[in-house]
Amino acid sequence: MAAMAAGDEHAASEVLRGLARHLNCLNEDNKATRKRALEQIKRETVDKGLSSSVLQEVFSALLKPLLKCLTDPMERCRETTIAVISEFIRCVPKPEESLPYLMPCLAQRLGEKEILEPAEELRLSAVEMLTLTVEVCGKHLAPYLNEMINILQRTIVDPFPDVKRESCKCTLKFAKCVPEHFHMQAESLVKPLMQTIAHQHSRVRVSVIEATGAVIQHGTGKNVDDVLSHLAQRLFDDSPQVRKAVTAVVGDWLLHMRDRYSYFHKLIPILLSSINDEIPEIRLLAADLWRQIGTQWEKENEDDIKDKMDFLLTPPPFYPPGVERPGLGCRELVMRNLGRLVPAITHDVTDWLVPTRVRTSQLLSVLLLHAEDHSTQHMQPLLATLYRACTDTERDVVSNCLAAAKLLGTFVPPAVFLKLLLDHVTTPYSSSHPWAPLMVLAAMLGGCSKPLLKPHLEQIANTLAQPDVCQEYQQALQSVQCLCKVQGLDSVMEIYRQHMGQLLDWLSASVNTWSSYSPQRLQLHIIVIQSGPVIGEFVSQLMLLLRSCLQPDKDPEMRMSTFTMLAKLLLDAANTLDSQGHFSGESEKFLCDVLLPNLVWHAGRTAAAVRTSALSCLLALLHGGAITPGQLLCLEEKLSPHVLSALEEDSQMSRLLACRSVSTILRLIGTSLHPEALNKIYPELLKRLDDSSEEVRSVALQALGHWLSNLTKDYNPELWAPHLQLLFQQLLLHLDDPDASVQEQVLEILKKGSLVHPVLLKREVEAVRDKQRCPLYCDQLLQHISSLPTETTADCPE
Repeated sequence: MAAMAAGDEHAASEVLRGLARHLNCLNEDNKATRKRALEQIKRETVDKGLSSSVLQEVFSALLKPLLKCLTDPMERCRETTIAVISEFIRCVPKPEESLPYLMPCLAQRLGEKEILEPAEELRLSAVEMLTLTVEVCGKHLAPYLNEMINILQRTIVDPFPDVKRESCKCTLKFAKCVPEHFHMQAESLVKPLMQTIAHQHSRVRVSVIEATGAVIQHGTGKNVDDVLSHLAQRLFDDSPQVRKAVTAVVGDWLLHMRDRYSYFHKLIPILLSSINDEIPEIRLLAADLWRQIGTQWEKENEDDIKDKMDFLLTPPPFYPPGVERPGLGCRELVMRNLGRLVPAITHDVTDWLVPTRVRTSQLLSVLLLHAEDHSTQHMQPLLATLYRACTDTERDVVSNCLAAAKLLGTFVPPAVFLKLLLDHVTTPYSSSHPWAPLMVLAAMLGGCSKPLLKPHLEQIANTLAQPDVCQEYQQALQSVQCLCKVQGLDSVMEIYRQHMGQLLDWLSASVNTWSSYSPQRLQLHIIVIQSGPVIGEFVSQLMLLLRSCLQPDKDPEMRMSTFTMLAKLLLDAANTLDSQGHFSGESEKFLCDVLLPNLVWHAGRTAAAVRTSALSCLLALLHGGAITPGQLLCLEEKLSPHVLSALEEDSQMSRLLACRSVSTILRLIGTSLHPEALNKIYPELLKRLDDSSEEVRSVALQALGHWLSNLTKDYNPELWAPHLQLLFQQLLLHLDDPDASVQEQVLEILKKGSLVHPVLLKREVEAVRDKQRCPLYCDQLLQHISSLPTETTADCPE
């Protein structure tokens, strides 16, 4: 062994002697000399297959001069240096001996307020080297906690998506290898992670969620509230992998987090929401984790539930057929937390975002299935929640809540729920929606067993037979059909034609007092939708009414529902509002007097929701053909600022509607727009190429394609070259987007750009190719430009 050690020592000395000149060359001014020296060092050490003990000796001698090369002004030198150090760390038997020199150097390079490494690919390599160091050094990194945290705080928010992902991976590994030290500073990583959790790339979002799981798991447990709302938002993510990551992380917390009992009421709804995910894999994962959590809770609380074991293991009578009963631990967890879960459900089921309301209404059924007869204690707030949900404009919310009501009818004794419900039927819970309790009653009766219900049938029948109740719930459609028969008319349309004028006059008399709860608003909705093309004969009268009820000072919810109704009509304008060709004469005033005032920005979620509904109405107006290109061109100066401003909205739906509106405007009147008007549009669309929504990005790219297609001879490419240059440069940045469909879309748009200013585009493409980015696409573009007719490129200025 001694001879072998001596032999290794001699071999190491020989290697170092051979490297002496190359090490001296690292200090030369000539960058080519430094580059060759580093490459030679690499060939003579890590590429040569030396034994690990020899490599260890060589690494100890080379580390300091190599670390100096991390600040070399030449990018290739820094790249080779990182590669050499990484290989040494991977191969030497004691990589931890390098930490006293390596960690301060990396902290200086990556962990300062201003990251010193300018090249994004090298920052990625450096963070990959850090991850490797964590993997091979493990607990030896404990003394370098500050350096690690400083680096990760900066690199998690790095502009380069791949650096963000690698930093999250590094965070995950670091948290697991030094948990007894990591918790002291874990909190400082929460802010950068939450800044990155909504990044436009789904793979980055997945990495952030996984890293967040580790940071909270191995932290102090004080930051759960700081991340919960962000994680809950990711349940609505378009990417199944992101939703799966949230499910896995929350399930892991519920199983292993030290202080998990304090957070059961906050974490359980997130996990149980995934049980209704549209992707089977996520549903199965959530169900499996939930079973494990329930089983674990049973074992941990065995003494507490001994008396309940036999009783609670027997399913209650009349259990819903075909439904698997959740385990005892799962049921107990929901029962014990139901008092804290119901207020949250009540709040979220009236959220202004439709996906939130739908998911909350699904979750309610899951919770009631677990709670069984324990729901009896919470009947008042549960019924109030169901009444409100039954008035929702979204069908899925209503159907989900009626399914939940059916479960209540199964588990709650009819004597209990009828006492409350029948009072609400005769004395309506809400004057604006008197029929809501009846809907809930019908659903609960459907879930109740016949033998239990039988003694109460007379009481139910007597309540329903009361004159006020009967008259209140007559269906409007049946009444109208009866009127048709009595008057001998051929169709419902005829009765509307006879009475529409009077109906609109009657509604107009009270329009200034309407709110979202006014029955007149629902009456307007019914007559306008049911009358079909007849409403087109009374457009002037209708527009006067709409101008009154859609002014910005009127009830926001009323405006939202009315805009939603109008959007449906405008999409089919030829068969509704414009059936007689009269609406086109009103469309300019409608746009200026009704839509544009509702697009003006005001603070608050409600104001944002109104703008979203107004944008949907605008898009329907543009798509439905009820406004002519000529009219639109006259209004462009007034309309464009509002639509372009909406591209910056917080709401993803608003940004999407705004992008589609811009795209449609360009398609309809783009060739008629003045170059200066066109030049105000493309920069706003370019910003949306970095949107967190893939759908918004795609529509923004479509709009940019329309923008380039609309450039006529009036658009002088020489005069407006700076604008075209900016557009080309920004589009070229997205040629290496992680999404292949985005790459293809950008390529096609740039091909359109080549027809506008091929010489300028060629110059920008060559600059990108020289940086070794997107070589395949760059070659395709250059080939396309060279194939253009000679006259196309000959007319373009150099």
